[in-house]
Amino acid sequence: MSDSLSQTFLAITRNNTDLEWLQGALAPLGQVVSAGSTLDELLALVDVTFASLVFIGLDREHVVAQSALIEGALEAKPMLAIVALGDGMDNQLVLNAMRAGARDFVAYGSRSSEVAGLVRRLSKRLPPVTTNTQLGGLTVLYGTQSNADGALLASHLALVVQKSGQHTLLLDLGLPRGDSLALLGLESSFHFGDALRHLRRLDTTLINSAFTSAEDGLRILAYATNDEPLERTSAAELYMLLSALRQHFQHIVVNLLGQPDSEALRTFVSHCDKLLWYTDQSVLDCRRNLAVLNLWREKGMKLEHTRLLVDGYIKSCAPDSETLSKSFGLEVIAVLPLSPDVRLNAKNQGQTLFALAPREPLTQGLKSLGERLAKRSANLEKPSHNWLDRLLRAGK
Repeated sequence: MSDSLSQTFLAITRNNTDLEWLQGALAPLGQVVSAGSTLDELLALVDVTFASLVFIGLDREHVVAQSALIEGALEAKPMLAIVALGDGMDNQLVLNAMRAGARDFVAYGSRSSEVAGLVRRLSKRLPPVTTNTQLGGLTVLYGTQSNADGALLASHLALVVQKSGQHTLLLDLGLPRGDSLALLGLESSFHFGDALRHLRRLDTTLINSAFTSAEDGLRILAYATNDEPLERTSAAELYMLLSALRQHFQHIVVNLLGQPDSEALRTFVSHCDKLLWYTDQSVLDCRRNLAVLNLWREKGMKLEHTRLLVDGYIKSCAPDSETLSKSFGLEVIAVLPLSPDVRLNAKNQGQTLFALAPREPLTQGLKSLGERLAKRSANLEKPSHNWLDRLLRAGK
């Protein structure tokens, strides 16, 4: 996970607006993950995130069930610190929260400094946060464009990391759907939606038997045409899936090109080690990308792990890579040439650039970038499977 995220907090709120307010308030301290709505989901997330502080929203209509949720969480995890959220003018809500065992109460809309200060004070009294040092590397390729080049680039980067000797997964959630499989001439009967449905069975046996295998043993998990849109995937499910996959793979490359802004997309961005922001030189695509990037910055999202990837680059055309870097406020990690004939041949023939045009600048650029990504996770220990044991225990 990104080094900038020192802590993970869990939250069950009334709506996304409340969640975004809390995420903004605690952005300097860590990541706030939506914990769904049930006790089972909450406890499972506590096990995989090692979170020790949980926010639970209360309202008059559901206060009995919400108080029972607080009591159930504390019964299962006595060392948890629970902070209730609600209308600060409603004394009855405050009383119910305290009776259920909440450590404190925060009124919706409180100033960010007040919320962050409370969390700092509570954190000093909590046990030290445990972190999982065996998580595999996670690289995300994102840009607002929807095209097959995202799948082309992501699949080649993943192949390079796999060839470095690391057990690697390509998670292709870019739009259009499933292009990575088509580009590599592969088919699959097990997709992203299946992985979410079989989350508690996601072990080595299932991965080896169900995940599609490509060149050099690279595994691929892609969208199916009938899978739910990413924005409908709960952050809790997604967080557990990513945590599970990172226990089994030393590196995961995720293609998210074309995905609309959503809580699920932001979970990927906050969860990854390296975010490669994909753009070309066109003013229209740059504007769309900058609109999302600036929105995330305004909301306090941590983006220090973000680098700019300029694709389809034409040296004789403006803006150049230096201008793009200044406009985005990001360091350029790679500039990849347009090479239209090479790309078209790779897309149409179902073969890799490494096989078709190994000496082309585009191929060499992808090889160099893939090797840089591989170095980040080269020294990680072999993934363990303790996550699955914890998750299964949480579900009992």
